[in-house]
Amino acid sequence: MYNLLASFNMPDQEKQVIQDTLGGHCTCRFLLDVPPAERARVISHTDILISWNPAREFEADEFASMDNVKLLQLVSAGADHLPFDRLRHDMVVAGNVGAYALPMAEHVMAMTLAILKKLMPGHQRLSAGVFEHIDTRMLDGLTCGILGYGGIGTAVARFMRAFNVQIMAVNTSGKTDDTVAFAGTLKDLNQVLAQSDIVVIALPLNKHTRGIIGASQLDAMKKDAVLINVARGEIVDEGALYNHLKKNPYVTAGIDAWWVEPFRHGQFRIDYPFFELPNVLGSPHNSAIVPQVLEMGVHAALQNILRFVKQEKLSGIVDFRDYV
Repeated sequence: MYNLLASFNMPDQEKQVIQDTLGGHCTCRFLLDVPPAERARVISHTDILISWNPAREFEADEFASMDNVKLLQLVSAGADHLPFDRLRHDMVVAGNVGAYALPMAEHVMAMTLAILKKLMPGHQRLSAGVFEHIDTRMLDGLTCGILGYGGIGTAVARFMRAFNVQIMAVNTSGKTDDTVAFAGTLKDLNQVLAQSDIVVIALPLNKHTRGIIGASQLDAMKKDAVLINVARGEIVDEGALYNHLKKNPYVTAGIDAWWVEPFRHGQFRIDYPFFELPNVLGSPHNSAIVPQVLEMGVHAALQNILRFVKQEKLSGIVDFRDYV
């Protein structure tokens, strides 16, 4: 039997789901139910840790007690918020990849359609008493470049194909079993940007992708392109994006992922006045936030833990070298 510790806040029904799913393989404990005097002992005996944001759920000195942790399974999809300097590098860390793909793909479609159909400008003009037609665009026949062709990317592609949109996919291998117009790696980034009417960013944030969309990449895009970011703000150079949008009024950005956000940084902040621009549509990184989001995330994480205890292939394994 493994000792499992869940370190994030959850309702009793989710605790029961964890017990029901893993009870035959693990002794399950919940950190918020552990008395303060017992925390160090419980952490030191943990084999499997399921966590949302370890940096906030554990005190700094408690990471030294994680000597026996064999698997850190995240409920969050990304791993960029982890305190890698405090984690043993022989520990297996797995992100919850694809857990929130469907709601995030829906959000991408909502932003894309709202931008192409100019819903916000039309609403604002009507609210000011101005009734006039606005030229809009159709999705039919456009090309969508998807940067990060994993769970989110493939879900976006499935929805886009319903509108007769061609897909250009970028992933680590440059290969996919999906039917796409093009599949490549980040080495093909500028080619994909130049040919895409819509660019969707669904990449993980790591040392290879941080700031990968800068001024030259933005300049490579079409002059009426739509850029949607549901991944991490830092993948795009903030100042370069603001300046590009200001200089190119027919380029539009749908920004769900911001550079400084409460989950990772404790606050929301932008260093450029994006909301003064008419060609920006923003949302508060809620592309995955639907009523069943916790259930979706926990279910996917538990399935990966089951694979671990059964010695099956894990999904979402994090390579420390991509971050450290």
